[in-house]
Amino acid sequence: MTEDMRVTVERLGHHGDGIAAGPVYVRGALPGEVVEGAVTSGVMLSPRIVTPVPERVSPPCRHAKACGGCQLQHAADPFVEGWKVDVVARALAAQGIETEMRPIVTSPPRSRRRAGFSARRTKKGALAGFHAKGSDVVIAVPDCQLVRPALAAALPMVEELAVAGTSRKSELSVQVTETLGGLDVVVTGGKPVDDAFRVTLAGLAQKHDVARLAWDDEVLTLRPPSHRFGDAEVVPPPGAFLQATAEGEAALLAGVQEALEGCSHMADLFAGCGTFALPLASRGKVHAAEGDAAMARALDKGWRQGKGLRHVTHETRDLFRNPLLPDELSRFDGVVIDPPRAGAEAQVAELASARVPRIAYVSCNPVSYARDAARLIAAGYTLDWVQVVDQFRWSTHVELVSQVTLAKS
Repeated sequence: MTEDMRVTVERLGHHGDGIAAGPVYVRGALPGEVVEGAVTSGVMLSPRIVTPVPERVSPPCRHAKACGGCQLQHAADPFVEGWKVDVVARALAAQGIETEMRPIVTSPPRSRRRAGFSARRTKKGALAGFHAKGSDVVIAVPDCQLVRPALAAALPMVEELAVAGTSRKSELSVQVTETLGGLDVVVTGGKPVDDAFRVTLAGLAQKHDVARLAWDDEVLTLRPPSHRFGDAEVVPPPGAFLQATAEGEAALLAGVQEALEGCSHMADLFAGCGTFALPLASRGKVHAAEGDAAMARALDKGWRQGKGLRHVTHETRDLFRNPLLPDELSRFDGVVIDPPRAGAEAQVAELASARVPRIAYVSCNPVSYARDAARLIAAGYTLDWVQVVDQFRWSTHVELVSQVTLAKS
């Protein structure tokens, strides 16, 4: 049933919608605003803003109303920054934790160096961009204010890939990453590769000066799509996890380095391709544990070709099922841990038992982070500070870096 309603928004939800009493979820509304519109199943999709709040601004991108790539362009930067810090503070408070919340670090517009585009064939060619809000419809996003210029300029290439490699019934997913060697492109959802299509892909890669093009398991490399981590260059495997912006990565790394100041033998858990391990290797020995074998090999190769780095060892290990145990952790005086959204409950339990002196905890999920932090505090650790890092500007995504130290007895 649909009902016309006028409501006052009380707070902002984790998905960026305003929430009024009921609850009624109001797309694109901010706390304190009076809105009215049709409500279906507790959702007001197209509200009319009766009384706006001062925090409301004109979106900087002309696609903001339709595009699902951003959720919070209608809110002033100070409001979004305060809200993201508060999301973390409330998650910690739910676990009974208070600590120093440092000022947020926000990546600038047009700074996303990797993005996942969608593309579909049309009668006249193809359409590439992001999904519309709450829909699987693909909308074009020329002049996108989120991604770096090189990624925005890659949209015609994404359209050509769709024309060449998919039907009008299918959707192509294309991840594009800007690297030191050029664009690194990973495509899924397209047709199988045969000899003729392999030639087509090679021609498209050369035409658009792509460093590497991966079409499912078919990989064409024209130049190494490398990234610099400290004093090492690393070529990640196709589709490997990387931080979304250079500015965000720098902020997280600075926090990790501060948290592990003075440590000489460190472990990097969920190490990826070496975002933290390789810069830390300029200060001391590092052991990197990573569940993905290809990423672990890329880290090792980067270390071996780096200059002036201390010894770095690595292992491929599922830290969810097979965490490092206290007798393995006891040799380290510092640990950096950067788990996926689920957190690292099993590994944190072993860290708590091992009583490693200093921990730099990086997280992309305030709820699982607060749970893990509470476990460490119960074991005798102190959460010294937390810094929110916003490298997913205008989104509801929240990341952080923190310092955890063993309390002196």
